[in-house]
Amino acid sequence: MKKYLIFGNEGQLGKEFSHLLTNAEIEHYGYDLPAVDLFNYAQIDSVIKRHEPDIIINCAAFNNVDLAEFEYEAAYRTNVLGVDNLVRLCEKNDIKLVHFSTDYVFNGIKRFPGLYDEDDIPDPVNNYGRTKLEGEKLIQENLENFLIFRLSWLYGKGEQNFIHKLLTWAKDTKILKIANDELSVPTSTRLVAEISLKAINNNLTGLFHLTNTGYASRFDWAKEVFEIMEIKQIIYPAKVLDFALPAKRPNFSAMSNKKIAEKLQIEIPFWKDELARFLKAQFIDDNLPQEHKYKRLKNEIGFHEL
Repeated sequence: MKKYLIFGNEGQLGKEFSHLLTNAEIEHYGYDLPAVDLFNYAQIDSVIKRHEPDIIINCAAFNNVDLAEFEYEAAYRTNVLGVDNLVRLCEKNDIKLVHFSTDYVFNGIKRFPGLYDEDDIPDPVNNYGRTKLEGEKLIQENLENFLIFRLSWLYGKGEQNFIHKLLTWAKDTKILKIANDELSVPTSTRLVAEISLKAINNNLTGLFHLTNTGYASRFDWAKEVFEIMEIKQIIYPAKVLDFALPAKRPNFSAMSNKKIAEKLQIEIPFWKDELARFLKAQFIDDNLPQEHKYKRLKNEIGFHEL
């Protein structure tokens, strides 16, 4: 049975992989900052020698899009130089590298109508996207046994996602303004981890877009969350420019999952269905009547009216 090593195991995606591998009773080990820094070649080399993994899953990344505009060197250190260390050590030890990138490698202005596919030419508009694209190139140019998955609008258990921020904002604000001119695909960590492991088990290699099906604006996403959870919240559509964010975002970066779906012969859930599944698992209160099945206890979620 294959042995796995996860970097970034304390993030929402890393935790999902750890959960699935533990349930499947598959041997795996995980590391995160400050215990291990991808920038430290000797440190990574030591960890690899200790565990001798067959597969490295790299969930570690500098993914604060706005902060990357001010701290480019820090983003470059993790997203490029750290990846370079993994590439060299995977090549040296004959290890399969599974790495995660982003829809932000695209500029949001697709030449032909439709979703972005793997043949579209990247053109990032911010430092985060630039460093992630450089990491992709390092892998593609130096390894044969790799998987790169481009993700978008990732959410899962924890506080590192839009859903957690949305519910936090809603506790303190009666009226929310959410951008309706930035479109991509809300995608769950469960989906990403399960399909990634399936791709590994099927010996796939190469670059794939891995998202739920369909696309939405952040306004659509927020509206769906409140509707599913039966939370009375006023939200107004706004423009990305209204928020004066440091980093430019692509207005439309929704990607097609057709390639990975066809390779694995699977049907990938629509984003709304996956969202309902996630919210039900996270926030359900079985003690409430059926008509309120998505509502959570007041003292858990913090809303006065549910």
